[in-house]
Amino acid sequence: MAKWRLIAAVVFCLLFGAAAQARDDTSRIAVMSAFDAELALLLKAVGDPQQVEIAGIDFTTGTIDGRPVVLFLSGISMVNAAMATQVALDHFTVNSIVFSGIAGGVDPALEIGDVVIPERWGQYLENVLARETPEGWQLPQGMTRKFANFGMIFPQTVRIAGQGAATEERFWFEADPAMLAVARQVSGQVTLEKCATAGRCLGRQPRLTVGGNGVSGQSFVDNAAFRAYVFATFQARVLDMESAAVAQVARANGTPFIVFRSLSDLAGGGPGENEIGTFFQFAANNSATVVKAFLAAWVPPKP
Repeated sequence: MAKWRLIAAVVFCLLFGAAAQARDDTSRIAVMSAFDAELALLLKAVGDPQQVEIAGIDFTTGTIDGRPVVLFLSGISMVNAAMATQVALDHFTVNSIVFSGIAGGVDPALEIGDVVIPERWGQYLENVLARETPEGWQLPQGMTRKFANFGMIFPQTVRIAGQGAATEERFWFEADPAMLAVARQVSGQVTLEKCATAGRCLGRQPRLTVGGNGVSGQSFVDNAAFRAYVFATFQARVLDMESAAVAQVARANGTPFIVFRSLSDLAGGGPGENEIGTFFQFAANNSATVVKAFLAAWVPPKP
């Protein structure tokens, strides 16, 4: 029995010792998107690309403008995004996180093709579905109204796991101030595309803005009334399905992050059918164009 225990211990050390040694110690910027079309333009910019698969996720290492990077897809929606971000942080030496992708426009001042870089992100679909009574909506004991409700939907804060006094509840997760400052510096140096395809051009030149709020949740939104509620309640400029999850994981790991989102649709605010089918690649490319300019200017913190 002792012999087999010794053999098992040796095998364990070989397997898990090798896994530990396989960690990439090069300090890299993690560049991520939710799905293929969002990352395509950035992958083309990678010099000396090398691929490795970890936990079913394809990671591409290399350089962009001389900056060591690791590119990967989070997958769509909150759990996928959180899992992929943590896998990257566990296996690579990540000095900062950059997310590039599309979003639904919530702020009426924005139009399709615009790129927004929010200062903070919240999980607006973390909520209580309240009980309806003759006296009105009833929340369970211990739960309170944090924001205005949308019918039975009462948004709540997120309780962050911790030990003792370290446990906290919060709604907003702040993007890194230094990264936002660089984004502002390059904002006037980027020209965004105006035409999705031949004959499908916008009526005005897309714009890039830095600041304001973004919100994320598990639902694709294509509803004008809910869009108006999100704008009024959270002063959100855009909504998506990943960014706030990435933001929470980044905060838990003490890793700076920033998110670039280009409008592929108006989340139900347009006059006809949802626009994403026409503009998703166009919007993804506009976001990636800004990210490339940002990466050329961003000097990551030393590990």
